[in-house]
Amino acid sequence: MEIMIWRMLELTFESKYEYLNPLWDVDVYVVFISPSGKKYIIDAFWDGGKIWKVRFCPDQIGEWKWYIECSDKTNDSLNSKSGSFLCIPYQGDNPLYQHGTIKLSDNRRFFVHSDKRPFFLLSDTAWNGVLKAKINDWEEYLKIRKEQGFTAIQFVSTHWRAYPVDEYGETAYRGTEKIQINPEFFKRLDNKVAMINHYGLVAMPVILWALKPPSPGAILPEQDLIKLARYIVARWGAYHVIWILGGDGDYRGEKAERWKRIGREVFGKRHYRLVTMHPGGLHWVADEFRNEDWFDFVGYQSGHGDSVADIRWFVFGPPTQEYLKKPTRPVINLEPNYEFHLAYQSKKPFNAFHVRRALYWSLLISPTCGVSYGNHGIWCWAEKDEIPIGHPESGIAPSWKKALKSEGANSVKILKTFFSSINWWELIPFQDLLIEQLGTIENPYKKIVASKSEDDDFAIVYIPEGGMLSLKTDFIKSPAVAKWFNVRTGNFLNEIEISEKITKLKTPDSEDWILLISKKL
Repeated sequence: MEIMIWRMLELTFESKYEYLNPLWDVDVYVVFISPSGKKYIIDAFWDGGKIWKVRFCPDQIGEWKWYIECSDKTNDSLNSKSGSFLCIPYQGDNPLYQHGTIKLSDNRRFFVHSDKRPFFLLSDTAWNGVLKAKINDWEEYLKIRKEQGFTAIQFVSTHWRAYPVDEYGETAYRGTEKIQINPEFFKRLDNKVAMINHYGLVAMPVILWALKPPSPGAILPEQDLIKLARYIVARWGAYHVIWILGGDGDYRGEKAERWKRIGREVFGKRHYRLVTMHPGGLHWVADEFRNEDWFDFVGYQSGHGDSVADIRWFVFGPPTQEYLKKPTRPVINLEPNYEFHLAYQSKKPFNAFHVRRALYWSLLISPTCGVSYGNHGIWCWAEKDEIPIGHPESGIAPSWKKALKSEGANSVKILKTFFSSINWWELIPFQDLLIEQLGTIENPYKKIVASKSEDDDFAIVYIPEGGMLSLKTDFIKSPAVAKWFNVRTGNFLNEIEISEKITKLKTPDSEDWILLISKKL
């Protein structure tokens, strides 16, 4: 048997017995041994009847060996079997298979592939997409998102309050204690998860959504959550995934202890992909999880508020300070303002400007590594203009087809083009560039954000409302030039020579702009 590196190998086993509740009655795992001798312990998962499967992604070229073990030693069909396969080089143009799985950079500030190639995490929050989309629609969506520059897709893995049953009226599991897995529910999702990788995008499943019933994290006991999470990790862990263990929950203070235990049980001995948490809006949980080995990067949610207090928390609060703390971790806004979603306070829909502002703020208040975009019609996968299930306060969502090529999504495409033109992974926040800050604690909406490369080769400034920029530019290597970048059209304006230690530049109009300052080539 041959399998290309970074692709998924699937092995199927038929059990001697059919267990009453396989999730609880038996543990099955396969040990894979690499050509260099490294061992990977991978849980097998029950796929209905007597069928068990294991999925694995080899990361070395050469001959691999494997053997299967089962906690029920009388089941010789799942014990003492072994085999081998040959891992060969990948032939193709998919970046995930060319460059390998996503890991932390050596300085732990951004993401890289296994071959150290920087990975800009630009994800779409398609929470209901894998659960609800028809297969042809899902393929159309992924194709467009790839063309728009997205690199990852966030989604919910089980039924939850915004999708309490699937199109067959079924749920991911049955019961609320000693739950019984429904493999048919997950079989219907497998191909859509695989398709995310097929289009060169990383899958970002939320394993346990945690806000309000019937979301599993809101109703299940701790041991049931561990069992469910391990099942999902076993099923999809061989794909190119970044795990979000908990979704939209309160993980602060004493409540964090429960989730720490869950994380240790699920990933403590099988930590093969990156993991984070997706907390509720304006919740900051980095301090609670800072010393957890399985917690790889900081996820937060600036959310859907537009009050002074909400924006102040975002641009003057915890996200701006995390990069100074140890151990260093990437910082990602996993849920900023959603396009077309009603703001909590003003009750007005967020537009493309609000989306851009949140995205550029997110990317520059912390070391640049990535950000998420959201659209009110995409997250709930609206088939028509409608109010999403369980979210009456959010307003009418446009159909996913209308939302797919929105002005905000085009702004994301332009954003990706801009950051692809620079060494974004070198950027760190540098507010000292600004002599005058237009945004204040009292009026945070005008917050100007600035970052520069560590070697002082270049800097960028985002100004959300046009005006005069007063900058201290003597740190950039001389001779230096500046260029305005139009975040709405994707065009650069003509270069401006910079020769003074202090530079004043006025935006071309009253809207939002990026200024790129760099040494003259």
